[in-house]
Amino acid sequence: MQSETSTPSTYKGPTPGSPEHIQAILAELHRLYPDARCSLNFSNPLELLIATQLSAQCTDERVNMVTTDLFRKYCHVEDYARVSQEELEQDIRSTGFYRNKARNIRAAAQRIITDFGGEVPRTMAELLTLPGVARKTANVVLGNAFGIVEGIVVDTHVGRLVRRFGWTINEDPVKVEQDLMKIVPREDWLNLSHMLIYHGRAICLARKPLCEECALNDLCPSAFIAKSGLVYMPESGR
Repeated sequence: MQSETSTPSTYKGPTPGSPEHIQAILAELHRLYPDARCSLNFSNPLELLIATQLSAQCTDERVNMVTTDLFRKYCHVEDYARVSQEELEQDIRSTGFYRNKARNIRAAAQRIITDFGGEVPRTMAELLTLPGVARKTANVVLGNAFGIVEGIVVDTHVGRLVRRFGWTINEDPVKVEQDLMKIVPREDWLNLSHMLIYHGRAICLARKPLCEECALNDLCPSAFIAKSGLVYMPESGR
């Protein structure tokens, strides 16, 4: 989907959101981040589900620090289902929003036991019935724990970058995902989010993107706005 945002006349790359534009950016991202993967540490679907829930409004680095001890203490879904609210809160406190996270984790574990035989479900529809699980978390678990790709993970990095590329004008993650699924080849859905997250952390920062250092600057219409000294502010949908 091409953005309605006007771009400076100095941008001479492919039309934003066109197949040529998408393939060129994908090729460069693959070159830059050939080993891009999920940044959360996990060894099974339950651990990834818990880690992803903890990652809301928290860095993956902090989550990995917390789960190092958490996953030793809670080895089975029953452990999360039976622990008291207060104890789990203390175990995950440093991830922020720990009361809601503990409540959702305990409730999700209980639902997994009662409705899914103690196993993390393997479909989008079933995952979305778990407390605290929306499409982003479901996509992370399905794609990285089960190798099932039903959508595209849209976090703050992914949303920011694809708006700057001109692939969407939407702010809502679900609408952004829908826009991306229409224009990005399905075989790239999983890796795209990993690569964009890497690039968003390293170069395409939220407040001061490092456009002069970016290997994508000739393909990014927003790079020319940043280079001019203006602050990039993507337009909302019209």
